[in-house]
Amino acid sequence: MSRARASRRIQFVALAAALVMALAPALAEARAGGSRSMGSRGARTFDSAPATPTAPTSQPLQRSATPAPDSGFTNQRPGAVSPAPGAMQPRPSFMQRNPFLSGMIGGLVGAGLIGMLFGGGFGAFGGMAGFLGLLLQLALIGGLAYLAISFFRRRNGAGEPAYAGMGGGGRPGADRPRPMSYEAPPMAGAAGRPAASPPVRDELGLEKADFDAFEQRLIQVQTGWTNQDVGLLRQVATPEIVAYFQEHLATARERGVRNEVRDVRLLQGDLAEAWAEGEREYATVAMRWQAVDVTVEASTGRVIEGDPQRPVEATEIWTFQRIGRHGEWLLSAIQQV
Repeated sequence: MSRARASRRIQFVALAAALVMALAPALAEARAGGSRSMGSRGARTFDSAPATPTAPTSQPLQRSATPAPDSGFTNQRPGAVSPAPGAMQPRPSFMQRNPFLSGMIGGLVGAGLIGMLFGGGFGAFGGMAGFLGLLLQLALIGGLAYLAISFFRRRNGAGEPAYAGMGGGGRPGADRPRPMSYEAPPMAGAAGRPAASPPVRDELGLEKADFDAFEQRLIQVQTGWTNQDVGLLRQVATPEIVAYFQEHLATARERGVRNEVRDVRLLQGDLAEAWAEGEREYATVAMRWQAVDVTVEASTGRVIEGDPQRPVEATEIWTFQRIGRHGEWLLSAIQQV
């Protein structure tokens, strides 16, 4: 291989890597819930959800309309960011954490595009001059970037669904669905002996009908997300959560993509806590569920991420609220584990 050809290949791979880093943050979130924790849990908004066998840990809420303690704010609009003291902040993208590298790559890409327009290509790409060369190089770059993104997404377990169309490593679910448990079963200790299960804080005395409603909401939320049915979402979620969903759906439309979450099946669920604040009641449950989770091109329906034949699993902590004992349960918060 000549030195010129080797140089061209190195430049091509470097450009593709830069494009992957630039595009990855935009594709990193899918399904309703996604990789962020958001919503409100009343007076317990900034408290950690109690551990359960399904979800031993949880992320603090990163977006909430509830003001943080001692924040000085009394009425924040839905979607306002109110992190609790010490709460996990959204991780900056690679380019944000490396401004020098971002500027350098931007300069190289910009210079390469200008060179292509004038027939020079990327450095030594002089052989592919003119307009046809430009189209060919762009096609090759796009194809390589798509393959690289698909490779890394498969390694990371089918991607984290952006918003509640929006979770976890995927593996085929062989389990039969299990209903949510009223009490957390004992977990195995370090020596393999049953360990004492954490106490379930059920101050409401929830019944089977309540747990059936939580499972139904899981399916309805993902259905509304997939169909971009804001009317359905408003029936099963609080205005704050619906506002977050609308933001993510609008962003997806701008990018020309649509996230689809189908064949949702609850595998396991545990109650973490249930309590009342005046006439408003809350219930926080950990749920492990599986679904087919794919991202498609909106104009053609072509799958660009995910496997339409292979369901993946996600574990999240959902909080529901209702007004009065006989009110309808509405999704009010989603926490990642």
